[in-house]
Amino acid sequence: MTNAVDVRTAAAEFDRTAVADAESAAEDERRQVLSQFPLDEWAELPLERYALGQGAPPESGPTYCRLLEFGTPHLGSIKGGSAAKHIMYHHNSGEWRLAAPLRGMDPQDAWAELRGQFVRAFEAVEAGDFDALDDLEVLRYGPALVTKTLATYFPEHFLPIYAGEHLRRFVALLLGDLDQGDASAWRINRRLLKLVRVQPEFDGWTSHEVMRFLYEHFDPRPRQRTIWKIAPGERGRLWEECRDGEFICVGWDELGDLGQYQSDTELKQALDAHWPRSSGGSLTLARRLLAFRDLETGDRVVANRGMDEVLATGRVDGSYRYDPDRPEFHHVVPVAWDLSHAQKLSKPQHGWRSTFAKVDPPLFARFTAHNADSGSDSVPGTDRSQAGAPVALPEDVQAVLDALKRKGQVILHGPPGTGKTRLALGAALALDGRADVLGADAGQRAEAQAEMLHGDRVGMVTFHPSYGYEDFVEGFKPDLSATGPGLTLALTDGLFHSLCSRAAAHPDQTFLLVVDEINRGDLPRIFGELITLLELDKRNLPVALPVSKRRFSVPPNIRVIGTMNTADRSISHLDAAVRRRFAFLPVGPDPDAVSGTVGPLDLAAFFESLNTRIARHLDADHQIGHAYLLRDGEPIATEEDLTAAFHHEVIPLLEDYCLGRADLLHRILGGLVDAETGRPLLMPPQDLADALATEFTSGVPGPDA
Repeated sequence: MTNAVDVRTAAAEFDRTAVADAESAAEDERRQVLSQFPLDEWAELPLERYALGQGAPPESGPTYCRLLEFGTPHLGSIKGGSAAKHIMYHHNSGEWRLAAPLRGMDPQDAWAELRGQFVRAFEAVEAGDFDALDDLEVLRYGPALVTKTLATYFPEHFLPIYAGEHLRRFVALLLGDLDQGDASAWRINRRLLKLVRVQPEFDGWTSHEVMRFLYEHFDPRPRQRTIWKIAPGERGRLWEECRDGEFICVGWDELGDLGQYQSDTELKQALDAHWPRSSGGSLTLARRLLAFRDLETGDRVVANRGMDEVLATGRVDGSYRYDPDRPEFHHVVPVAWDLSHAQKLSKPQHGWRSTFAKVDPPLFARFTAHNADSGSDSVPGTDRSQAGAPVALPEDVQAVLDALKRKGQVILHGPPGTGKTRLALGAALALDGRADVLGADAGQRAEAQAEMLHGDRVGMVTFHPSYGYEDFVEGFKPDLSATGPGLTLALTDGLFHSLCSRAAAHPDQTFLLVVDEINRGDLPRIFGELITLLELDKRNLPVALPVSKRRFSVPPNIRVIGTMNTADRSISHLDAAVRRRFAFLPVGPDPDAVSGTVGPLDLAAFFESLNTRIARHLDADHQIGHAYLLRDGEPIATEEDLTAAFHHEVIPLLEDYCLGRADLLHRILGGLVDAETGRPLLMPPQDLADALATEFTSGVPGPDA
């Protein structure tokens, strides 16, 4: 629902009285902020009363940043991400982290500048000079915090919505497609407020009623979120505490507040410092910890004991907090648990040995199957709460569709084995109205793909060096139906020409061409003059084809997805005209896809460590994809499968990459290469897992499930 009629209908049905309690709580929180941080005292507010990360809270109460992020949930959320949103904060390392305009300054001087800009912002709003806010450069580095601040002190001038992307989506909802460019969050907030005030369906509504309504009916956040399995301590030893306290917690306490880390690389470096390991730090673990930190209200989690027991499923009920007052496991996320889903599984989930693991929606659906009729436990990506409601898409598929909408054509690029073709076909299924099978098992998905490719709307081709313009657009080819003597040639439409003709005949439908291995073809020769017509603003522009002299144009409802192995050719080697007309989305190796164990070997840690070495000694384009460690879509689980994958797929690929350079292969595989012969060691399957664990994963931090 994204048009005005839908907004009016939803507004007419919205129960405004249900917001009363939350609105009352929000007003209480607002009074708390005004009491502890009066507007007229900001000019003298000390740094220790503002910034995060300064140890124990002062006797006068929490700092301003902590109160706004963690102590005022009903005023609207600015949680998630790192503490950089607060413009300046005290890092666990002991240094002050400052936004770009403040870097190099003494912390007190930086605070004086930041505080002064806050004061000038307050004065500008009081004077009604809202344009002056955009002149305050430092405040632009904390848009969510600043917008929440302005909405708290001046609720009559701002809505309690703070994320810039959410504000853009809501403005577009009420006004149609609107490009806000790089406008500040507070400017778009004001724009949205003005739109709301002129909509008759919102006449008499409060700001909080509007905010609750928009998020309830038109939530811009991705609905297909990762479902995480999180172990409450080794063998679930903290489960009773988590269950009774309604939260989930994890260790790695030495890292301090996860909110202080701005990137996975920064957190990886902290992991390296606390838990050194032979092959570098765990980027996978860093990413999982950040995913834990950024869990959102409504996200689904599973608590487990070991590899074959579900203790409960849960729904995230708040935001991450770091609780140093706990004796251990200081990283905490509130969760409302459903104990009715506790069960023993029929077979072990090998990826559940580690603290974190992704849970496929179909598997989660089996956990919660007995609640399916009640609708109380819907599965992200598979729920249809209303007849005909669209299915929420996985984030990677949605990213492809967004790029297609923006650019018209996209190239998915990455090392071999990362699932580029699978993702392209997933996006094709979504465009073809078959999003419901994206979370289905492999058989159902394959059947749906075959049906789709036998239809008229989606075509697929693999480019290769001999593929040409005559195959793609038009050309004279042998006429096999001719009966006369000699060779008879006939003008034949190519694959893309035929697809465009069908698209032109059905302008209300989207047509798609999937080009696998797009970089293996001579793209300027294959596309010819049509490369110009791919641009969205050149669609329906007619040209005369050089062979037949016929008039031809690319319809606006044509989309193209290409896949490209960067190990064969990097993006920089593509023709510049091609690069300009395609969006490029990276599809990298996914350690979570191979979350599992083979004997002592943690597959994800091995996979990440091996790719770290490959990237260091070759480059990131030559990493291996997770498909090499999968069998039938599942992580390999036996020593025999591991041996086959390593010796018959991974080793030959690396030998090809190293081009006979034994020293380079030795730097990647270490002790698994014979120092004298330069050849990989051969060993029995039962020994390989131990050897790989010793070489690649020794010292991996973290508790088991």
